[in-house]
Amino acid sequence: MELAVYNIKGEKTARTVTLSDSIYNIEPNDHAIYLDTKQYLANQRQGTHSSKEKSTVSGSTRKLKKQKGTGGARAGSIKSPLLRGGARVFGPQPRDYTFKLNKKLKQLARFSALSYKAKTNNIIVLEDFSYDKPKTKNFVELLEGLKLPGRKTLMILGEGNNAVYLSSRNLKQARVIRPNDLNTYEIIRANNLVILEGTIAEIEKTFQN
Repeated sequence: MELAVYNIKGEKTARTVTLSDSIYNIEPNDHAIYLDTKQYLANQRQGTHSSKEKSTVSGSTRKLKKQKGTGGARAGSIKSPLLRGGARVFGPQPRDYTFKLNKKLKQLARFSALSYKAKTNNIIVLEDFSYDKPKTKNFVELLEGLKLPGRKTLMILGEGNNAVYLSSRNLKQARVIRPNDLNTYEIIRANNLVILEGTIAEIEKTFQN
C-alpha cells in the first residue's frame, strides 16, 4: 500500500511511502479486535471497590428485642442488611480484572485495526518534524493544516519528540503516543491516525516481534 507524505502545513510532498500489506492490508478479524479491546479496558480497572458485609460492618451483636412473643419477625442483629446502617448483601469486593490473551491473537487484533484505518483512508503519513519548545498553538495549527480539527486524532511519533507530545496534552481530541504504546483500543478509538514518516519502520518492527 502506497501513501503520499504530507508536510506540517497539510500539503502533499513529492515523496511516497509503502506500508506493509501484512500489517495494513489484511482481512480484519472483528472478534480479535473485541477481545484485545476488552482486555485493555479490563486491565485498566483497579478493582479496589469494596463494601462491608455482615461480618465486617461494626455494630453490637446483641438481640434488638426478644425473639418470640412480639407478633413480628425476629431481629437478630443491628448489622442486618434490612436495617439502616446495616451491612450490604453480596456487595462488591476487591478483585483482579486482568486476563491474558495469546500473543498472536493480540497481533492479529492490531493488524486488523490498522487495516480498517487503511481501508477507510484514515491514515495520514506526516514528514518528520519537531518543536523547539512545547506550544499548544503549534499543534492546533498542524491539525488545521491536515483538516483534522475536532476529530479524534492519534499521532504516532518516535523518540526525541517530547516537545510535540507536550504540545498535544491540552487538546482533548488529540493523543500522541510512541510505537511501543500503540494498541488496538487506541487505534479503533481514533478517527484518524497520523504516522510520522520515520516511525513506520519502527511500528512494523514492534508489531512483527
